[in-house]
Amino acid sequence: MFVDSHAHLTSKDFDDDRDEVIRRAIDVGVAIIVNPAVDEADSRRAIELAEKHPNVFACIGIHPHQASHADENAIASIEELSSHPKVVGIGEIGLDYYYDFAPKDVQQRIFRWQIEIAQRRNLPIVIHTRESIDDTVRMVGESIAVCPTWRTRGQGSPAARGVFHCFSGDIAMATSVIEMRFYVSFPGMVTFKKAELAQSVAAAVPLNDLLLETDSPYLAPVPYRGTRNEPAHIPLIAQKIADLQGQTIEEVARMTSCNVHDLFGIGEKEIRLSRRENK
Repeated sequence: MFVDSHAHLTSKDFDDDRDEVIRRAIDVGVAIIVNPAVDEADSRRAIELAEKHPNVFACIGIHPHQASHADENAIASIEELSSHPKVVGIGEIGLDYYYDFAPKDVQQRIFRWQIEIAQRRNLPIVIHTRESIDDTVRMVGESIAVCPTWRTRGQGSPAARGVFHCFSGDIAMATSVIEMRFYVSFPGMVTFKKAELAQSVAAAVPLNDLLLETDSPYLAPVPYRGTRNEPAHIPLIAQKIADLQGQTIEEVARMTSCNVHDLFGIGEKEIRLSRRENK
């Protein structure tokens, strides 16, 4: 059974067949889908979808593209929504200097405020970073220094603090991220012919530090590149990582599902429910 740790099911791209998309994912063994949000309204939609489907969970937050439209009231709403039982993380949050839709200082302020929510609620974060990984890692490190007990479970046992989704850094950066107790995840781009960097990192990072994601509806894997992506394509990404690491797809599925349980606290119960619904 697989887990899609990052799929934007609330995107308008799925308005015509959202339930069918979820059913197709279940049919190919995707037991859990984590739906990250991009703004306050999308956070509410993510929760509503998670309430409807037992195998869908929500992360809520404000994407850096939307940082200019966020204020303290929006941040307060995100914190209030974070107490919902199907909210498993704060995200998708971070920095994006490639499109630069918001000034860097505004992005950084919104990012910092949301990390603080995660720390107060002891939730993991889902990080977006593009052309900004140095600042992103620096800010995360500073936040950990301020709150070193973030994500400490009972008896001092540490849980993962988050995931750098759609990871685009090199091995050295991946090592730095992992040392801060973060996972790295790869969408369909890892199957692209010219994605040598992503493939080299995916081959080198241990399975116990990896997650699977589609980033649907974006970045569909080969042979669907250029079309709408969906969670049912997760097995193609898992197979590519298995090939890169010389592992079986079953082992990739097992390890990455265990990692999702460590990160979000979801897993075995939802897999049973998904199997039951699919009979």
